[in-house]
Formats: sequence, C-alpha cells, structure tokens
Amino acid sequence: MTTDSLPLRSRPDTKGAAGRRTRLRLRPRAGRQHHAGPLAYVLIGLATVVSLFPLYWTMVAASSDNSRVTRTPPPFLPGPHLLDNLGKAWRDAALGRAMANSLIVAGCIALSTVLFATLAGFAFAKLRFKGRNILLMLVIGTMMVPPQLGVVPLFMLMTQLGWSQQLPAVIFPTLVSAVGVFFMRQYLAEALPDELVEAGRVDGAHSLRIFVSIVLPVARPAMAVLFMITFVHAWNDFFWPYIALDMQNPTVPVALTRLSEGYIRDDSLIMAGALLGTLPLLALFVVFGRQIVGGIMQGAVKG
Repeated sequence: MTTDSLPLRSRPDTKGAAGRRTRLRLRPRAGRQHHAGPLAYVLIGLATVVSLFPLYWTMVAASSDNSRVTRTPPPFLPGPHLLDNLGKAWRDAALGRAMANSLIVAGCIALSTVLFATLAGFAFAKLRFKGRNILLMLVIGTMMVPPQLGVVPLFMLMTQLGWSQQLPAVIFPTLVSAVGVFFMRQYLAEALPDELVEAGRVDGAHSLRIFVSIVLPVARPAMAVLFMITFVHAWNDFFWPYIALDMQNPTVPVALTRLSEGYIRDDSLIMAGALLGTLPLLALFVVFGRQIVGGIMQGAVKG
C-alpha cells in the first residue's frame, strides 16, 4: 500500500515535519556561548592597561623621591622608598584619624542613601498617590541645582545646630540623594512586577511588609551597586568636608591637603598619601566586587 492510497487523515505529515526540522535548525540554541575573537582580547587588554596605569603611576611616584619624580623623562619603574614615604605620609597627615572619620562618614551616608532611596523608589514606582509625578519631578529638579549655591545657608544651619567642625555636619546633609532615588525608581519600575505587589495586598500585607518581604529581595542587586557608588563618592568628597570640618577632625581628602603645605611641595609624599587613601576602596571592591557583579547579573536575568 502506498502513501497515496492511505486515507487523508492517516497520511504522515512529511511537509510539516520537514518544516519543523527547518525551523529548529534556524532557531538559535538556548544557552549558546559566543567566543570572543583576538580583537576583543586586544581591546580588553588595552582598556585594562589604560585603567590601571594611573594606579601604577601613583605607586611609582610614591616609591621614589621628589627629585626622581620631577625629572624629565619621568621614571616608569618603582623606586626603593615606598615604605618610607608611606610611613611619613601616614604621620604627617594623621591618616589614622582621617581614615576612621572617612569610614564613619562614607558608611553612614551609603547605608542611609540605600535605605531611603529604595523606600522612595518603591513609592514612586509602585504606589499610587496624588501628586506622585509632581514630587518625582521636584526630586529630579534638585539635581539641576549646583551644590555650591547651598553652602552658605547649609553652613549656617549646621552652626545653629551645634554641629560645626563635627562629623554630623557632613553626614546629615547627604543622607539621601536625588540620583539614588531616581536610580532605584527606574530599577524597581522594571524589575518588580505589579503582580507581586498585588499578591501581597491580597494576602493582607501592608506596605512596610511588602517592602521588607518582596521589594528588598528584588532590589538587592541595585542596592549593592548604589551602595558601592555612594560609598566611593562620599569617601572622595572634598568640597563640603573641607568647609564643615577642621584639620583636627578631618576626612582623608581633607587630611591629604597637609602634604602639600610648605615652600617646596614633595610630590612623592603626596602620591604616597593618595595611595594610602585609595587602598581602602580597592580592598572594598576586592571583598565585595564578586557579590556586586553577581547581583547585577542576577538582576539582569530576572528583569
């Protein structure tokens, strides 16, 4: 019996099977890995060298004396005075006290910014209330105001509160940032489904319970990135701490100004102090870098 003699319903669908096989061949395989070519490795290596060169040059300058740093052409190999310059910079700038102050200031600012920005971002992204868009535009509008315009009234306010020359004068004005609020709002608007929030409402959970049980696990990757960015920015901030604090209670950037005092500036000593001020940030990234990158990838997959 041939295929033509079979009933219409009993004939094998050879065209359909062939079409399905063709579509399977044309469809990209799930989980397919793309291998980088030689040009990609060259570009990555070049970008790595360019990124690490300032840190390497800081180490070279910190390990040399002032005459070796200022000569032409400059040296490109480390010198023998690294430990001596590091010790002298540590003593002259009183970096022990300064690093403790910077750790307190940057840690408090980063933690408070992450908490308040996540709360505000959740409210602007998923809660419905009157004036939400107007308030969001006002928050974004504060990003357009130069911070120098508020220095005089802010300094007067800190003086009236009795916080002049103290760490709270640096911490409280920057407990939350408009950039952090906008960043968390945009992330939660995309990564947090409305169905999860509605399911929490149906189960009887109030807004705070929804924030703790649903929002925080979803927002963890963005919170890690925001914490890292805010901590680095607060650690490196110089303008407002230089005004609000004195040399007896400084942060690291303020304390490093001591190394440039005098008639003859010692560039090698300044570079040694800059290297000491950078080491805590490098240690922070080494310890938490893998978790932050893993959180970013996890958030990208969930989104």
